[in-house]
Amino acid sequence: MTNAPIVPHRDNVGRGIALALIALLIFSTQDAAGKFLVQTLSPFQTTMMRFWAFGAFAVLLAVSRGSLKETFRTKFPVLQVLRGVLLVVDIWMFVASLKTVQLPEVQSITLVYPLVVTLAAVPLLGERVGIFRISAVVVGFLGALFIVRPGGVPLDWGVLFAVGSGVAYALYIVFTRKVSASDSAATSMLYVGLVGLAVSSAVGVFFWQPLDLQQGLGVGYIMITGVVAHGLMILALGMAPASVLQPFNYTSLPWSIVLSYFIFGHLIDLPTVLGAVVIVGAGLVVMARERFRKVPAVAVPTPPGRE
Repeated sequence: MTNAPIVPHRDNVGRGIALALIALLIFSTQDAAGKFLVQTLSPFQTTMMRFWAFGAFAVLLAVSRGSLKETFRTKFPVLQVLRGVLLVVDIWMFVASLKTVQLPEVQSITLVYPLVVTLAAVPLLGERVGIFRISAVVVGFLGALFIVRPGGVPLDWGVLFAVGSGVAYALYIVFTRKVSASDSAATSMLYVGLVGLAVSSAVGVFFWQPLDLQQGLGVGYIMITGVVAHGLMILALGMAPASVLQPFNYTSLPWSIVLSYFIFGHLIDLPTVLGAVVIVGAGLVVMARERFRKVPAVAVPTPPGRE
């Protein structure tokens, strides 16, 4: 009797996609809440409080799946710690960018991360990149430049933070690919949760300020729904392959446009939409080529503050 690979049932794949879409919608509402909060609270404080919830969730997940001690075992302790630090830096900059840049524009700029992953994977993972993916990277970056064109999104610190967020998240993805060769998703989540908790708290405590009712409700919403959304993503990854779910991350862009209009009264202009479409198209080309070349997709649920 042979051990045949387990292939997700078609119905389960559909349910997995549906759960992932719901989780991504929840993450998008968190970004809208983050834009509201960053006007009066430091991004260091809000990031710290996100990780209070995410760190607890990661520990509970590890305990529910076996020994906490065993889950801590890793062949890449330095890279696991570095992943946690990169994710904290990513969220710091993502939230900081929302203070001066509108949500759809931030999402559009940070969605260059699959293109940065393609470039970074060459020196860091030894991957070979062909003409299709190189061309997609160039086109995608041109789309990003179109968004920050003269007369478009003003080139200020907010835009630079958004770019930095995309780069930090791309490096996080590259190192996640590296550690996933031997470490489980639970191990990777545990290190991100606890390292992120330690780093964000070590900085966040110096920016602490008491919360009023609105701020408390906003932060509470982010913490609670973050756990819910992560649970949904874990269920989704149990029903559908990561490579199938990965392209749906781009649904965060239309949701950000809708939420920005109805909550903040901001309507993205047509040239910026076209630039965003170019970025998304380039990213999808990269994903399609990686799937064709059987580059493994990262099967770790979306971290806090990212879609």
